[in-house]
Amino acid sequence: MKHNIIIVGVGGQGTLLASKLLGRVFMDLGLDVKVSEVHGMSQRGGSVITYVRAGEKVYSPIIAEGEADIIISFEQLESARWLSYLKKGGTLVSNTQQIDPMPVITGAAVYPEKVLERIAALGVNIVAADALALAAEAGNVKSVNVVLLGIAAKYMGLPEQVWQDAITATVPPKFLEANRKAFTLGYNYEA
Repeated sequence: MKHNIIIVGVGGQGTLLASKLLGRVFMDLGLDVKVSEVHGMSQRGGSVITYVRAGEKVYSPIIAEGEADIIISFEQLESARWLSYLKKGGTLVSNTQQIDPMPVITGAAVYPEKVLERIAALGVNIVAADALALAAEAGNVKSVNVVLLGIAAKYMGLPEQVWQDAITATVPPKFLEANRKAFTLGYNYEA
């Protein structure tokens, strides 16, 4: 089975750790994995996208438009920006958080209203969650990324234990408990 997953967000939200965890899960399952990270202006709150492809044999990390099985979005506007990459019948897992981009901060633009509702109206299979609130419940607001991975994990059909093992192997010990809890909260989330 092949997996084509795109992770999108804003610089500083943990998209790169999420891709590292996802890659680790696939490698632990014995799959060939390719990851490509595009940082953009990530250090200034800009868009960040990571492609993660896994399967028996993967030749390129790049996912073309209309080929992503799952898009994991850490911010609403990023969901809209990368939606064309989701394949028909794919799943968009999105945080409900809004982070104003620079044009909105400077007053040159207005943050669009009802972004996720408009995406859902297109017939897209969307799972929207307040991952920030779940991360806070887990004990670390920076674990939004792991909450979203937990939600997406159910749609990948992979066992929870392989994810927990990857978290244990990847996350520094002082953040381990909060991230393990964040994953479980995401995995058990009901939309």
